[in-house]
Amino acid sequence: RIGTAALAVQVVGSNWPKPHYTLLVTGLCRFQVLQLLKEKPYPVAEVQQLDRLEQFTNGHKSEEELGELSEQFYKYAVQLVEMLDMSVPAVAKLRRLLDNLPREALPDILTSIIRTTNQEKLQILDAVRLEERFKMTIPLLVRQIEGLKLLQKTRKSKQDDDKRVVAIRPNRRISHGSITEDEEEEEDHDDVVMLEKKIRTSSMSEQALKVCLKEIKRLKKMPQSMPEYALTRNYLELMVELPWNKSTKDRLEIRAARIVLDNDHYAMEKLKKRVLEYLAVRQLKNNLKGPILCFVGPPGVGKTSVGRSIAKTLGREFHRIALGGVCDQSDIRGHRRTYVGSMPGRIINGLKTVGVNNPVFLLDEVDKLAKSLQGDPAAALLEVLDPEQNHSFTDHYLNVAFDLSQVLFIATANTTATIPPALLDRMEVIQVPGYTQEEKIEIAHRHLIPKQLELHGLTPQQIQIPQVTTLGIITRYTREAGVRALDRKLGAICRAVAVKVAEGQHKEAKPDRAEVVEGEDFLPFDCKEHVTEDAKPESINDAADLALPPEMPILIDFHALKDILGPPMYDMEVSERLNQPGVAIGLAWTPLGGEIMFVEASRMDGEGQLTLTGQLGDVMKESAHLAISWLRSNAKRYQLTNASGSFDLLDNTDIHLHFPAGAVTKDGPSAGVTIVTCLASLFSGRLVCSDVAMTGEITLRGLVLPVGGIKDKVLAAHRAGLKRIIIPQRNEKDLEEIAAHVRQDLTFVLAACLDEVLNAAFDGGFAVKARLEHLNSKL
Repeated sequence: RIGTAALAVQVVGSNWPKPHYTLLVTGLCRFQVLQLLKEKPYPVAEVQQLDRLEQFTNGHKSEEELGELSEQFYKYAVQLVEMLDMSVPAVAKLRRLLDNLPREALPDILTSIIRTTNQEKLQILDAVRLEERFKMTIPLLVRQIEGLKLLQKTRKSKQDDDKRVVAIRPNRRISHGSITEDEEEEEDHDDVVMLEKKIRTSSMSEQALKVCLKEIKRLKKMPQSMPEYALTRNYLELMVELPWNKSTKDRLEIRAARIVLDNDHYAMEKLKKRVLEYLAVRQLKNNLKGPILCFVGPPGVGKTSVGRSIAKTLGREFHRIALGGVCDQSDIRGHRRTYVGSMPGRIINGLKTVGVNNPVFLLDEVDKLAKSLQGDPAAALLEVLDPEQNHSFTDHYLNVAFDLSQVLFIATANTTATIPPALLDRMEVIQVPGYTQEEKIEIAHRHLIPKQLELHGLTPQQIQIPQVTTLGIITRYTREAGVRALDRKLGAICRAVAVKVAEGQHKEAKPDRAEVVEGEDFLPFDCKEHVTEDAKPESINDAADLALPPEMPILIDFHALKDILGPPMYDMEVSERLNQPGVAIGLAWTPLGGEIMFVEASRMDGEGQLTLTGQLGDVMKESAHLAISWLRSNAKRYQLTNASGSFDLLDNTDIHLHFPAGAVTKDGPSAGVTIVTCLASLFSGRLVCSDVAMTGEITLRGLVLPVGGIKDKVLAAHRAGLKRIIIPQRNEKDLEEIAAHVRQDLTFVLAACLDEVLNAAFDGGFAVKARLEHLNSKL
């Protein structure tokens, strides 16, 4: 049991990223353990010194004793050192040590310098006799010299300033299934060499290559215990993994692309047309920059899924980046590497994930970005979504330019109102309106029902949902622009049918009851058959257990809908709410699609105050004041009077306007014509037509100005069963976007002034009543 006595000089290390410590010691002498005194908390033993430092001072005596071995060892040591680069300070110092130190100290020094395993070093330390030590060290020197000679023959020519010492690594020896610490260091060194090779063979830009080579030189000189070592290495590995010039080949067959788009999505003609246009231009010009599209529409209409379908059509990789609630610009641009825990932004991370430089990036919910003390992410997106700038996008983490011009960016939003104008200006906005009832029926039977059947393990032979039933779900149980609620209702139907089918299979598994007649309690929903008395068994204790499975397929009708989904949610007729004067129907636009909006008015004795309720914004309150002012100025013309018969409508009269539902915030100018019609109905005592809805902004002179969201508003009126719609005359151009079958079901009244609105809103018109003027005689 031989050991080495040493004096600890320095301890260097840290616990991050993993515990790693380096101990610097100075060797004193070899010793032999005579007796182990204790083992815990650390070993303490009685030892005997085997060699003394004083013996190295008498070098001539040792040289005479060893003779040829010492000379042979010295010759090999000098040969090895001269094969190295003498311009390196460490090599020059080693050469001086060979001449100045006693020969007896050289085996220990050179063994610590040359490439050897831990086992070989321990064997040298165990050798107490100098002769044995020389004999064991000489083969190691010879092996190192032969390795350097072989390396010099096979090494390629390099520049003088890139010379470095390279040693041949001996065969790795693994003992007891574990790798020694020295071998781990060798692995790390080889990993750095491999990383440098990957950097030189990668196709990164010249600027990025220059930065990486500079960082790899710093990494070689850096001890592993430094925290910056892991940061630099992670940075270089990211630079190697980025797809600088790797891309996928686009599928540019327009006919095949049209088939894929039609199979994946019904309707959405604008989106399909834009994708096919991009494919056509790519056929004519290969280096076309990727367009930056923004799909704006209510939830559930397929904005996100159509982005995935576009990637499938083009044959590109797809990556989705959710921006809802993001309030830090570092999510887009990344963190600077000076920060602890720094990371690249989502754009660079997405490119690393997909592995190509021309994917389809879906920036989901771009209208829900938020500002904070960490910056404005919408401002950071300006560089990403600008075709004139994103060819040299600079992430804070990379700190070098990366080309994003081949990426196809698709942003989705529910409204453009919350998108900053500068960002909106950089995107090509494509409106995605809500679906009509006919489109929803087609989507349900082409996509939603097959998907729900697959999710619930059902087959078309087990359940049938006719189109009439689907229409009933759409009109009586859902009222939305998209199809998400419809999808959930179809899922509820499939779950109810799955229960019946599963119970039926359980009954079929009982052979002793296979001949029992079907019982009432087990029949699907309301489709129950009567069991004849002759067919009843002699004793029936549990009718449900004795019942046979239901007949397949199970047909879903209106009775089944009521059993599964409950009573209809939207069974209120519009005409029931227009049975008294002072009620009119308006059309409103929300980020969730178009909606119909009732406006109710009442009057009572008072002091001429106007009360507005229903969570109204400032613009809508101003519209109400405009409406009452216009009616007061035209009261004589239309013969409108208050309860006391005065043409001053607010004389001793209070007016209350309410906009249900009271918990929903409302704002915008498009309710102006509805408020005028509602008040005109109140003061004239006439009912507004029950099938009329209207929208439009008013002025103090009685003009009707255009508004937005016409298509969504018209679809909302169509869903509600209304037949006649009053819109501003200057919105006539927006009717071209509405499907032909919807326009056929509706009658549109184009109004340029409030006179035309009132004439269309009331049966028989709202004509001006001429009145004879009475002149007083001057005689």
